[in-house]
Amino acid sequence: MPSQKDIAAESGAPMIPEQRRELMLRQLRKHQVLSVHQLMEMFDCSHMTIRRDIALLEQEGRAYSVTGGVRIASQLHSEPSHQIKAVVELPQKQAMAKLAARLLHADMTVYLDAGTSTLEIVPYIKALSGMTVVTNDFGIVQALIDAPHVTVIHTGGQLDHSNQSCVGGLAVATLRQIVTDVAFISTSSWDLRRGLTTPSALKVEVKQVAMQSASQVVLVASSSKYGTFSMYRIAGLEQFDIILSDDALTPAAADSIRKQGVELLLPSDNSV
Repeated sequence: MPSQKDIAAESGAPMIPEQRRELMLRQLRKHQVLSVHQLMEMFDCSHMTIRRDIALLEQEGRAYSVTGGVRIASQLHSEPSHQIKAVVELPQKQAMAKLAARLLHADMTVYLDAGTSTLEIVPYIKALSGMTVVTNDFGIVQALIDAPHVTVIHTGGQLDHSNQSCVGGLAVATLRQIVTDVAFISTSSWDLRRGLTTPSALKVEVKQVAMQSASQVVLVASSSKYGTFSMYRIAGLEQFDIILSDDALTPAAADSIRKQGVELLLPSDNSV
């Protein structure tokens, strides 16, 4: 970890704020995560100055605040398998599903995007009458096998073995023929600057067409995936009517999203 003297020698003195933030990013690329205290020592700055720098970097989508510090925006090159995702962050997924349930009513046609977060919405759909579910996810279909009162349409398409879902042109062709009341879209990576992204090119058009075919588009995205990005862009956050996340989303991130005019719902929101 460089000392204050090392930073001063590298940068020269005095530093303007933009130079300090660029050097901060350089250190974050080396170390991934740094505490506010470490940054205060590095740059001989106050807590308020460092927090202001972090907020600006977060607005630019270059770094993201965490408890007590900041981390660099990181690229996701591949998604975890369905088996891995199924056993992590279950309380957060259940909390987001409760928010999703408030958007449901009887006799709806709902698109559930592939994912373990959207899977948690299924019990709330099963409790309603006259529901139709459209999905590309085999786990969601399996969860609805014992619910004959729910009409289920699977998109078909190319099997994504790791995520137990279908992608590609055939799935897209099915979705082009169906209009839904609401589409719940999942993601492996999202941030303010780049929007919704994926490491899989075959998923892009599936998600885009599902969004285009819905009267209301809802992003279901955990806070742990915020501040990460992948190679292929799906949509900007402004293309969603509502974003559902969990209470670990930082206040800075929540404020930035809401300033974009997007409705963000969190479990702790009293208004929800």
